[in-house]
Amino acid sequence: MKLAFAGTPEFARVALLALHAAGHDIVLVLTQPDRPAGRGMKLQSSPVKQFASAHGLPLVQPRSLRLDGKFPDEAGAAREALSQAAPELMVVAAYGLILPAWALTLPPLGCLNIHGSLLPRWRGAAPIHRAIEAGDTETGITIMQMDSGLDTGEMLLIERMAIRPDDTTASLHDRLAELGARLIVQAVELAGQGALQPQAQPAAGVSYAHKIDKSEAALDLAAPADQLERRIRAFDPFPGCTLPLGGQAVKVWRAALAPGAGRPGQVLEAAGDRLVLACGQGALQLLELQLPGGRRIGAREFLQGHTLAVD
Repeated sequence: MKLAFAGTPEFARVALLALHAAGHDIVLVLTQPDRPAGRGMKLQSSPVKQFASAHGLPLVQPRSLRLDGKFPDEAGAAREALSQAAPELMVVAAYGLILPAWALTLPPLGCLNIHGSLLPRWRGAAPIHRAIEAGDTETGITIMQMDSGLDTGEMLLIERMAIRPDDTTASLHDRLAELGARLIVQAVELAGQGALQPQAQPAAGVSYAHKIDKSEAALDLAAPADQLERRIRAFDPFPGCTLPLGGQAVKVWRAALAPGAGRPGQVLEAAGDRLVLACGQGALQLLELQLPGGRRIGAREFLQGHTLAVD
């Protein structure tokens, strides 16, 4: 099938690879413009652009698709490129730009989205993070027919996946990306046969996965320990969670629930490989930390360089 593909990060690259490997004709790829990243803040191509460039796929990188927005010339050029490519169907995965009505209706079969949750739970930008943070025990992939709403379209394929007790956003992301890639190949095949069976999303159970803000990274030890442990896993690899320790803002990458109680922030243990802090409810054992400008280290190595008084 002649496909257009719109996506940006690694989650989307995995899907694009699967569609390409399945033999579909990728007539146009849309991805976000190159962004500065890393310590040198050099412009870096998205994973989707890197794949498209390596395989000679036509590519456009508009800053917006809104013809009445800030970049109408780029939006108009993207529309012209899509019209010329004449895809039968567009696949969208973590693109990062809103698709206006003209884009949704340009392909005869419309636009299919790969969404990393069991809709209607966790519509929005950060479904993987928010599912872990909330303590959900399962998530999954929904292949959805896109409409003008925020992840409100009809559901086409759904498959569930367990969230493991030690899952981080990084580990769950990778499994969901593979699942999404498999399901979108299946959905495109069914679309070509006219065999998809759309189902409206239920009215009950709607929730929104708001974009992660860096201001959420600071751990408030007045919160329950189990809530903080989930947030640490949810914010790995980005943006990480921070905690003031030894006069520095230290990132906490891994923690576990621990016995003990005290006032929030009280150091209950600080010897060997055990660094335990009291929380609003329960206690948290810090297992992996990172000093500013340093690498991730275990609690034992951290305590070898920092003396913390046990209250």
